[in-house]
Amino acid sequence: MKKAMRLTVLLFLAALAGCSADPEYTIEVTKPIYQQPDKEMPFEIKVTENDKAVTGLDVSAVFSMTNMDHGTTEVDLTEGEDGTYTGNVELPMTGKYEIIFTLDNDGKKGEEVITQDIVKPEGVASINGEWITNEDLDFYKFINYLQLAINRETDQKRYTGDQLKEALSYWDSQEKMVDDQNQLLTQIIRLRSMAMLAKEKGHTAGEAEVQAQINKVRDQYNQFESAKAMINEYGEEKFWKIEEQQYQLIVLSQKVQQDIVEKVKKENPKMGQQEIYFQAQKQYEELLVSQVNSLKIEIL
Repeated sequence: MKKAMRLTVLLFLAALAGCSADPEYTIEVTKPIYQQPDKEMPFEIKVTENDKAVTGLDVSAVFSMTNMDHGTTEVDLTEGEDGTYTGNVELPMTGKYEIIFTLDNDGKKGEEVITQDIVKPEGVASINGEWITNEDLDFYKFINYLQLAINRETDQKRYTGDQLKEALSYWDSQEKMVDDQNQLLTQIIRLRSMAMLAKEKGHTAGEAEVQAQINKVRDQYNQFESAKAMINEYGEEKFWKIEEQQYQLIVLSQKVQQDIVEKVKKENPKMGQQEIYFQAQKQYEELLVSQVNSLKIEIL
């Protein structure tokens, strides 16, 4: 009888040990989850166990609102690097959500439940948490159209006949690029990234420096009737206020460029001016790629 009782206790303890062997995962949302109407939004989580990244999981998530009944939304996640898993989810509205994650590691299943306040994004992308808004895109699009108008007006003064027709046809073909959101985002990311680097290096954009640049570009635009008309329609005060903000970034990026030029000159005292600027531009692009890769850039 005592042997039977001892065996029963051992079996019970073994069962308890089996239950406690289930993995205990920790989930961190590493890319925020946003809601936009009728659009799937990307998100990312990182899974750890005892502070170590967990790889090789099959991960799924079920979203449900905590205060309203809008049903559930199920998502299968795709594994990335270092214990990250990504997915896309289309949610019915903003608010507080309960998210149940199921994590399967070769049949050993774990479940984690988190709650998230899900809001609308403040823009279309962000750089280290600084938003790029639709208004930013619209301004860059306007600037690009402004440059196209200047180019057309310049060629209208320069060419006639078939040459003019060919030139205007070329500028018309460039309008598709002006409307390309990825192209606009690339322009914004390039400038902001290098301005951030300039600040890291201790550079500043003084008011006098910015105004000097603004005066130059104002003089340039005043030479073209098409540009003046477009700026007037856009709203002169609004235009120059935003342009001043842009030139603060431009002045900063120019200082990084100048640093590189001086570096190339110092390293190559016998190099010609043209070659110096060629090498400096090459190094600038390499530095830009490195800087962009070092930033946390989210494109929604």
